[in-house]
Amino acid sequence: MFRLLVCIMIVLFSCSSSVAQKSKDISVIGYFAGRTSALDSFPVGKLTHLIYSFCHLKGNRLSVDNSYDSLQIKKMVSFKNKFPYLKIILSLGGWGGCRDCSDVFSTGPARIEFAQSTKELLQYFNADGIDLDWEYPAISGYPGHRFVPEDKKNFTALVKTLRKILGKKYEISFAAGGFDQFIDSSIKWKKVMRYVDKVNIMSYDLVNGFSPVSGHHTPLYSTPRQKQSTDNAVRRLIAKGVSPQKLIIGAAFYGRMFIVKDTVNKGLYDPATFYRMIGYSQLFDTMSAANGFAQYWDPVAAAPYALNTQRMISLTYDDSRSIALKTKYVFQKNLGGIMFWQLMDDTFSGGLLDVIDKIRQENK
Repeated sequence: MFRLLVCIMIVLFSCSSSVAQKSKDISVIGYFAGRTSALDSFPVGKLTHLIYSFCHLKGNRLSVDNSYDSLQIKKMVSFKNKFPYLKIILSLGGWGGCRDCSDVFSTGPARIEFAQSTKELLQYFNADGIDLDWEYPAISGYPGHRFVPEDKKNFTALVKTLRKILGKKYEISFAAGGFDQFIDSSIKWKKVMRYVDKVNIMSYDLVNGFSPVSGHHTPLYSTPRQKQSTDNAVRRLIAKGVSPQKLIIGAAFYGRMFIVKDTVNKGLYDPATFYRMIGYSQLFDTMSAANGFAQYWDPVAAAPYALNTQRMISLTYDDSRSIALKTKYVFQKNLGGIMFWQLMDDTFSGGLLDVIDKIRQENK
């Protein structure tokens, strides 16, 4: 009888453990920088976090630029009436939007003033947290923006000050470059992670407007010709002691087009000049066969790409297949979630957010 009871308990424990593992949920985080009127057209309820992009610095204070932007934040917050689990986050900066960050965050009094103004805005809007999108502390980012080695320790002091003033009520996250130089040189990871809830890895733009050759701008895995990838960033951060549950991988709801000099590699890893970006909602009309594009899949990178041999245009992007694989990767690696730039580039229905949600529901 004793042995029978032990066997039953083992079976019950195994079943409960598998159910608990199966029921793990993830964060689904969408940045938004678009028309306020478009928000109602997207399936916002499939998000856990909606990030307003962007607030900026006005002196030492976090600032919403104008009355239109204030109305947009209020519109976002109103979704919480229908979706009580949804968190609205205010983001500072963005590419080109953090010109004064290095200067402002270099002194204690300025950091305190910034944190106090952040709390005031969060209370005023009934928002749920702050996302720091400083591109980048201590390394070169937007052309002409100041960066100094001291940014690295000042970023630690910034998040420590924010946590002290915001308390436990509000979330603190930051957007992290998905490439080795940022991971190795911009952040004191073990110190910073004491104070923040999430790291939003920008595992896109890994080839970008400054890249001399084409490639995958948002691959899941590295290839023999391209080390930078989502998986590379995740492994590197975990090796630095970052908890996997605080890592949010990035997906691109847009593509990047390059003018290539030859097509020997079907447009990949060739000398190239950046041409332009294109939102996912416009992607497939643009790269149709009628427009001269052939579409390909890289099984090593787990990423799609396309090539127009007549116009010598290479196109790198995420699609439903690569987004599904990224979302499954989050569950496989026990990560915190997936985020994307940005919601306005998705289709109103049947888009990439729907793909994320489908995989999420299957794994909850």
